[in-house]
Amino acid sequence: MSESSQTPIFSTPNILTGKLYETLKRHPKRIVFADGEDERVIRVASRMVEMEIGIPILLGNRDRIRQMAADLDASLLFVNVLQPDLSSELPLFIKRLKKSERYRGRNILNPEDVVTRPHNFAALMIQYGHADAMVAGNNSIPASVFRAAFSMIKPDAKVEKVFGANILVAQHLTNFGRDNILFLADCGVIPEPNIKDLATIATVTGQFAHHFLGRMPRVSLLSHSTKGISQTPSAKKVAAATELATQMVTDARLDIKIRGEIQADVALDPAAAEVKLEDSDINNPSDVLVFPNLDAGHMALKLLQHVAGAQNYGQFVLGLEKPVVQVPRTATEETLLGSAAIAGVQAIRFNDIYIESLKG
Repeated sequence: MSESSQTPIFSTPNILTGKLYETLKRHPKRIVFADGEDERVIRVASRMVEMEIGIPILLGNRDRIRQMAADLDASLLFVNVLQPDLSSELPLFIKRLKKSERYRGRNILNPEDVVTRPHNFAALMIQYGHADAMVAGNNSIPASVFRAAFSMIKPDAKVEKVFGANILVAQHLTNFGRDNILFLADCGVIPEPNIKDLATIATVTGQFAHHFLGRMPRVSLLSHSTKGISQTPSAKKVAAATELATQMVTDARLDIKIRGEIQADVALDPAAAEVKLEDSDINNPSDVLVFPNLDAGHMALKLLQHVAGAQNYGQFVLGLEKPVVQVPRTATEETLLGSAAIAGVQAIRFNDIYIESLKG
């Protein structure tokens, strides 16, 4: 564990998390942490209970987690510690996994081994209503989190490909979105998105941003080119994706503003936009940045976080029916706490959508 992750740092609630914590006090959600054998997670779970914003569930060896909490002098009161191989839900999850795999035409040789893996168990918990959202990755590689989420949780039928989005807050930086909040996508899943992928990422992330901003978000599809200055295949792809995303927003009557293909300075700095574009509307800074490929998105995320000092939450796996967060192994307590809160508020929205579908 890194030195920075050994010292618990819970920041004063910021422009994003402050509102979320108030919402969750009224509607607390069950958040399952798949990598529960982690000092950071234990501190976060204790903090969540103290703040009355959720019911944390820690997966792992029960005795080890309890001993770690005792060594940290961290309370586990109202924290649910589950050891998958000893859980009373194990037979039910095995039965459901066998049924789903038979439906797919597959046979699992050792279903108990599959189900008791913490990430799989956490994914099954939220899929079948035993928890509301899943946080994982602080002690594991991203591939293990994605593999569990993609195989155990139903995809959103409206989203063709699952992708990732991050939320960054930086109240100390200039030109950092309208409210010092930026949504970045995709920074961790699709290596080379095609035109339709980029358009979908733009519209779905726009809806994601709308839910948390409470207003129309401005979504910019980024390129090394602005409005046809360069005619490279990459720039043309982003331009085509912008047209498609605009049409998708219009057809679905979404309250989202799509812009592209534009450079990052044009998307964020009104002074740069004024010089490079005649469109006065572009002077309003972007809330969502959509990157042309995974390399660009991932590098931008890491630079903003580790060099510029932006607070990162996520990444949030979009395109599934349930909220899943894949956090980095370098995640601080603040990242874990805020990400869990965002996922909890996501769960409220998913629950509302489910209720409305039943009414329909």
